[in-house]
This record gives sequence, C-alpha cells and structure tokens, in this order.
Amino acid sequence: MKSAKVVVDRLYKVFGNNPQLALNMLEKGHSKDKIFAETGQVVGVQNVSFEVQEGEIFVLMGLSGSGKSTLIRLINRLVDPSAGNVLVDGQNVAQMTNSQLIKLRRRDMSMVFQSFALMPHRTVLSNAAFGLEVAGTGRKERERRTMTVLEQVGLAPFANKLPCELSGGMQQRVGLARALAVNPSLMIMDEAFSALDPLKRKEMQDVLLDLQKEQRRTIIFVSHDLEEALRIGSRIAIMEGGRLVQVGSAQEIIDNPAEEYVRAFFDGVDTNRYLTAGDLMQANAVPLVASANEVHASGELYHRSRSDYAFVVDGARKVQGIVATRRHADASGNLQASGMERIEVIHHRSNLEDVMDKLIVSRSPLPVVDGDGCYCGAISQAMVLKALSTSRGSHV
Repeated sequence: MKSAKVVVDRLYKVFGNNPQLALNMLEKGHSKDKIFAETGQVVGVQNVSFEVQEGEIFVLMGLSGSGKSTLIRLINRLVDPSAGNVLVDGQNVAQMTNSQLIKLRRRDMSMVFQSFALMPHRTVLSNAAFGLEVAGTGRKERERRTMTVLEQVGLAPFANKLPCELSGGMQQRVGLARALAVNPSLMIMDEAFSALDPLKRKEMQDVLLDLQKEQRRTIIFVSHDLEEALRIGSRIAIMEGGRLVQVGSAQEIIDNPAEEYVRAFFDGVDTNRYLTAGDLMQANAVPLVASANEVHASGELYHRSRSDYAFVVDGARKVQGIVATRRHADASGNLQASGMERIEVIHHRSNLEDVMDKLIVSRSPLPVVDGDGCYCGAISQAMVLKALSTSRGSHV
C-alpha cells in the first residue's frame, strides 16, 4: 500500500498583526468576512487537512483568492503557518530550522512557477543546472545530470541557446528541467502551464505525464483550469474561501459533488472525455488464475464467474496472459482446452480515447494495471458503454 508523502494537518494561515485573535474567532464559528470586518485580519487558509500519496499528481483547484497558492507556500514554508502542521516524509516542515529547510529544498523538493524566471545571460544548460550548482555539485557532474534531464524534456539540441532564443513553451521546459535536475521526490507546481497557449499547455501536460510514467514523483499541482486538472490529476482537491471543500478522484467528485460550489465547476465541461481506465474498470469481473491448467482443472470456473475468460497472473499480480474458461470442440467433436495467450495491458491512467482504441481490436476484456504493473481490474467495451450511458446527462 502506498504511504503518505505529504500530510497536512489542521492547517491555518492568518495574515495580520494578531492572528491568534482571528483563530479564536474561527473557533467560535465566525466567518472570515466577519473576522476581517471586525479585526482587519485576513484568513488565507482555515482548518485544511489532507494527505498526498507517494507517486501521485495531486491537483489543487479553486478560483482566484481561494487559498490554493497560500496553501502550497505553507507546504514548502515560504509562508509560516499560524497553526497546524505539515509533514513531508514524516518530518514536520512547520518546526524545521532554516538550515533544515534549506537542506530539504535543495535535496528533496522543487518548485515550478508560472513565470519562467530564467536568467537571461545563462544558457539553457546553465539555467537548468542552477539548482545543482547552488547545492555544490561539481561542474562536470551537474552538466552530465542536467543533459540527461534536457534529453527527457526534448531540449538537448538547445542546451547552448539563451532563453531569448526559445519560445514560451520551450522556456517553460527549461523551468521544468531545472526542477527535475536535482532529482526531487516532491515537486510543487504553481500554475506552471497557465501562461502558455492551449496547444503548448497540452504539450507540457503530455511531457509531465510521460515523465511521471517513468519516474513516479509526487507532484502537487496548482491549477485554475478544470480540464487540466481532469487530464493530469490522480486526485483533485477543490478550495473555496480558504477551506478545502472536497478531495477525491475526478470521477468521485463528478459523481458526488460535496456542494453546489463544486458542482458549478463542472458546468459545460464534457467530463466523459477525461474518464480513465481506472474509472471505468471493474475489479472482479474477470477471474484470476495462476496458470491455464488451473482453469481446465476446474470445469466450474465459467459457471461461477460467468466470464468467458480468466487472466493468468503471477505471485506479484503481474499479468502473464489470458485463457478461455470454457473448452471448445475440435473438428472431431472432442473437447479441447485452450492454452494461455499473451494479452496487452492497459495502464490505469489511460484516457478514454486510448482505452477504446485498444478495446475495438480485442475480442476479450483487457486487464488494467497500476503504476507498478500490477493487476487492478478488467475493462471491456460493455463496461465502457455502461459507464457512459449511466453518466450521460448527469454532469456534462
């Protein structure tokens, strides 16, 4: 089971000269508007708690002024909390000394902002290697590591160019490369792609998703763009007025919005386009066996499962293939047991379009696997059609 990379526990931030007065009023049930009117204290974040699991892209959403940017600055302690705790890998960031914070940010935490913040006199390579330079990494080593990252984001041919010679999208890739070069386990991205035009934004989302499949970093991604959140987020958290209103997968929030504020986010958006294999699959629709022989030794498997197929998985739940659960007759009428066949797997984050491309050419259900390649469910054309017909008109 995945462990929590980040734990936010009853976090508050009040801007003003007497935050404790505001905290006392919040405890008594007063609104942030009343607190501001009577005391001048501004409540930025109030009583926020959640966990971010290792390896997920956790998207923070909200309208302007909802508190999302303040929240991430509390997580990396660019802003000190008024109350509450933030734990990263079990360490309380809110109680760290300055030297401990610097060490954490250099070694294990990177940030990518909306503004590219590149140094105009430095080359792409030098800009991307800056974090390693600050950390004291030798020139040869930092350039070697940085060139590897520039390859990953498609910038290796531009390593010796200056920022002014690059497009906006390419400059944002430099910013991403700079964050990746220090090899952080946690990345915080604040409206990182919002300054780009729609095509470049989608391109950068694709870069991020491709990197995530390989590297499985933990990413906290702030966005005001619902379509971006639906496309890249493992889970989404929606904020309003400093409060955390709801946290869940896209499908959970779409199906069960916590309040009208959440429901309004999805007005006019075709949310079906952002369904993933993980949203559409069924966990127990297809039986699992250790070998084809196990199927044929048990003639009752089809009658118990009502499935024409079983997936063969090993002890680590890695899919080895597929086997029919019913024997077929040969030309002479004798019953024959069919052997195991190889089968293509579908990643649980695959979008609806990719899922349908694979299902259309498959006569059987296909196995869905998680980020570690372990079996987590099955998906078929019938399952997809059922999910789409169930949701039609409810939130599109």
